[in-house]
Amino acid sequence: MEIRVLGALDVRVCGVSVVPSAPKPRQVLGLLALRADQVVPAGVLADELWSGRPPRSARTTVQTYVLQLRDLIDRALIAAGAATGVSCAKDVLVTSPGGYMLNSGGGLTDLREFERLAGTGYRAMDGEDYPAAARLLGEALALWRGSAFADVPVGGQLAVEAKRLEETRLCALDQRIEADLRLGRHRVLLAELTVLVDRYRTHESLHGQYMIALHRSGRRGEALEAYQRLRNTLVRELGMEPSVGLRRLQRSILLAGPERADREPAGVAAGPEAAARFSRVG
Repeated sequence: MEIRVLGALDVRVCGVSVVPSAPKPRQVLGLLALRADQVVPAGVLADELWSGRPPRSARTTVQTYVLQLRDLIDRALIAAGAATGVSCAKDVLVTSPGGYMLNSGGGLTDLREFERLAGTGYRAMDGEDYPAAARLLGEALALWRGSAFADVPVGGQLAVEAKRLEETRLCALDQRIEADLRLGRHRVLLAELTVLVDRYRTHESLHGQYMIALHRSGRRGEALEAYQRLRNTLVRELGMEPSVGLRRLQRSILLAGPERADREPAGVAAGPEAAARFSRVG
């Protein structure tokens, strides 16, 4: 089985897609795919489908959606022939006491692979192996094909999970950029960071990294302008000033002469975490 949730939902059995076109069965499959190899209680599925206000027929309706998913799985198994070692759809979408479980059979799950690569990348960062960290975190981020569950209607459960996954993605991105900065790749990063600070207009860590990349590239004035834009946005939209770390970075760049543009601002460590580092998520 192949399970991908980091983007549009894609679940394949023996290479054949088993993602239904109907929204609510797809929603059920999305939650089962997210928690592959774990039992998802029928009540949790009902809460997801009906936003915590399930009708009296909820349990029967959930069973109907499960039967529809099993029908798709059976078709995939038939198309694959008898060499799969799986006799029927009930071995893939398993009924357990009180709920259902999607049995991955040890197959590919993009979320688990992302977590494995990102975790190894974080350990490389802790060990100051920046080339390995940049490579591993880059591979982890490459698994993303868009927003998690991009084509799935989300209720309370999936909405929270999608937000959590986006935070883990941003954390991995933050650390990969930090590794690249430590490797002296500031000029290469500028185009990417220009897009990111426009997309995440109040994300202080990304703005701090952008300021450092600009300053190291000899663009001190633009680095100070980037700080001012962020400050204006934070004050206008959130009613708050930039963090102490980011203000310290701004002052360091302000006090550094143009002749220091290819070096780190005075008082700022080699990595952006000294200015504005977020705690890791996940």
